[in-house]
Amino acid sequence: MNDVILAIQQAFSEASVMTFWEAIAVMLALVYLILAMRTNIWCWSAAFLSTAIYTVLFWNVSLLMESVLNIYYMGMAVYGYWLWLHVPSMQESPRHEVNTQLNITSWSLTTHGIVIAVTALVSIIVGYGMANYTSAAFPYIDAATTCFAVVTTYLVAKKVLENWLYWVVIDVVSIYLYFQKGLMLTSGLFILYVAMAVAGYMMWRKKYQHAIVKQDKLSQQTISV
Repeated sequence: MNDVILAIQQAFSEASVMTFWEAIAVMLALVYLILAMRTNIWCWSAAFLSTAIYTVLFWNVSLLMESVLNIYYMGMAVYGYWLWLHVPSMQESPRHEVNTQLNITSWSLTTHGIVIAVTALVSIIVGYGMANYTSAAFPYIDAATTCFAVVTTYLVAKKVLENWLYWVVIDVVSIYLYFQKGLMLTSGLFILYVAMAVAGYMMWRKKYQHAIVKQDKLSQQTISV
């Protein structure tokens, strides 16, 4: 009986510790998303700290690919910060004045179709390997969210407008995954993520359209001169 009581106490203690760190990771993730919506470069610092915590949390609940994914996120946080800080020299305005920020871009449906098809194929292959050679929970779902998140994080770093639409789908699937593993705070976070991803898309699209209109006006002025 004493062993059972001790086991229960230990379980509650471990759960409390996990919830504490999960709460910190959730808050930092929210800070990242809010700053990313505003295209604020400091979003990458919040992303790095949040993903460092999630790397450990996901490993402890056997979401192996999610843990590996967050290691990748840490690297992308560094890359994203560097990319947003150092604008390519080729990015110039019609008057040959170098911009101070990386521009938001939009990819064609054909390009996105290729990206989705290739990523889906890789997800199936990775999921099969995880299902047969690891103890990962929900291997195919875990693999799919991981592979698509890898690609989508790159789209964020490159400021591709449609990254937010990818996140909507990824976040909806992730809600189910995290809920099944008892990560309630993270599940709640991802419900909020869905709404914020939609808002992020609207904000970025507005900036993208504004930039196009501004560039057209500058082009017309240059031609008239």
